[in-house]
Amino acid sequence: MSGPRRQDGPLAPFVSGYRVWLLEAGYTPQTVRAMLKELGSLGRWMDAEGVEIGALTVGAIELFLADRRAAGRRRVPTVRALRSMQAYLRQAGVMVVEQPLTLSPVETLVGEYRGWLVADRGLAAMTVLRYETLARRFLTARVTPTDELGVADLDGAVVARFLLGECERVCLGSAKGKVAELRSLLRFLHVCGLTQRSLAESVPGVAGWRGNDDPADDAAGGHRGAAGEL
Repeated sequence: MSGPRRQDGPLAPFVSGYRVWLLEAGYTPQTVRAMLKELGSLGRWMDAEGVEIGALTVGAIELFLADRRAAGRRRVPTVRALRSMQAYLRQAGVMVVEQPLTLSPVETLVGEYRGWLVADRGLAAMTVLRYETLARRFLTARVTPTDELGVADLDGAVVARFLLGECERVCLGSAKGKVAELRSLLRFLHVCGLTQRSLAESVPGVAGWRGNDDPADDAAGGHRGAAGEL
C-alpha cells in the first residue's frame, strides 16, 4: 500500500507506524488510506500553525477541524471521529496527554484569558480557541526559572519579533488575524496588572512590518498598528 503523496509536515515520520497500527487493529485497507489522509492533513496544518511534536492538544485538533470547515471542506469529521488517530498520536508522543488537575502557571493564566474572552468579549468558541492557542505559544516560549508566566520584561521589540516569526509563513489575511490575537492578549495582561502598560498599541499593523529589515525597530520607536484591534 502506498502512503500519502504530499508532505505530511512534522507527522511524516509517523505515517508508516500509523499504517501498521491501523492494519493490526483490523481496519480495512480502504479505511486505512482515508485515515492516513487525515493524518497528512493534520500534519500540514501543524506545520502551518507552528504546532510542534509533543504540543498537540484536543483543542488544537478542534481548531484544525474548524479551519477545514471554514475553508468549505465537505464531510469534515468530528473530534470524536478522530479518536483512533488521537490514541496513536498519544502513544507516539506527538499528542499531549492532558492532565487538567496539574496545570502549569501558564496554563492557569491561559484559562483565565479564555474566561475573559468569553465573558468580557463575547467571542465565539472557535475564535477563543484560536486566540488562546497563540497566547499559549507566546507565553510558553518566554517562561524561565525566574519568570513562570513569561510576562517579565515585555516590550515592543519582543512583541514585534514574535509577531514576525508567526506571520512570515502565512498569507496576508492570516497575518492580520495574528496581529489581532496578539493585541488581545497584551490588552488582557495589562487589565490583569501583569504589565505596567498596555503593549497592545506597540503591535505593528501588518503594513507596518512587512518588507522592513527589522520590524522591532518600528515597535521600539512607538509605531502604532491601526486596524484589527479586538
